[in-house]
Amino acid sequence: MAASPTIRRRQLSAILRRMRKNSGLSLEEAARRLEWSRAKLGHIETGERKKPSVVEIKALMAEYGVSPEDPQYEAVLTLVRHAQQRGWWTRYDDLLNGSYVELEAEATVISNYEGFGVPGLLQTPGYARLMQRARLWRDPDDIQRAVDARIRRQQILTGETPTQLWAVIEEHALQRLSSVPDVMREQVDHLVELADTAGHITIQVLPTEAGVHAGAMGPFVIMDFAEPADPIVYLETYTDGLYLEREAEVTQYRRLWDHIRTSALDEERTIPYLKQLRTR
Repeated sequence: MAASPTIRRRQLSAILRRMRKNSGLSLEEAARRLEWSRAKLGHIETGERKKPSVVEIKALMAEYGVSPEDPQYEAVLTLVRHAQQRGWWTRYDDLLNGSYVELEAEATVISNYEGFGVPGLLQTPGYARLMQRARLWRDPDDIQRAVDARIRRQQILTGETPTQLWAVIEEHALQRLSSVPDVMREQVDHLVELADTAGHITIQVLPTEAGVHAGAMGPFVIMDFAEPADPIVYLETYTDGLYLEREAEVTQYRRLWDHIRTSALDEERTIPYLKQLRTR
């Protein structure tokens, strides 16, 4: 899997890089003044050094002329301390892709095209359990822990400032549930409720009759974050995942996303479709 720094490290790296440039120092000159190796400072600026200490960051800001009276000073130190904390997902390291879950938890907007199932953030416990069994898991305790972790992830959609989620789901992914009617009813009812009542959640169904479309290459997630962090595209595989961060790559996937949304049923038609599916 292509490693991706967590969002707090990405934000910290961007801020420190900007501070250095504003001070007029090159990477080499700043490292020399601090008596650090160029590689050490470079790793802090790229996020490869996972947990820079508060002492190190204070030394950096002093060299860049940022005083404790500067409004950014305490904000940066708070970011450093937060970056050192362990998230809830570390309890599920054996089940979850921790890097992805942390990025997901920090995203302000998530755009998710799902070609083969219901997005994890919208799954009911029954559906999540069904999906874990489909992954050939047999241990009941492992299945329950995986379901618990999935439901815990969904807390980003609640609270005072919930993440905005826009999801496009393939019609056949829902029709496939007809073989398990109880799970289908539970899952479809949940989607209808969210689509009807949650203003920060948009759900569209992409009908099979749309034919070959822009999503034919597979599912993906676009995550946007608060400044100064850049967006990320995530491509999931059976065992791992791939992060795309280059501007050209993100732009290409935004184009795909726009085409997919256009091919799908709009919100006004998606809700009646889901209600009709519920009664079949």
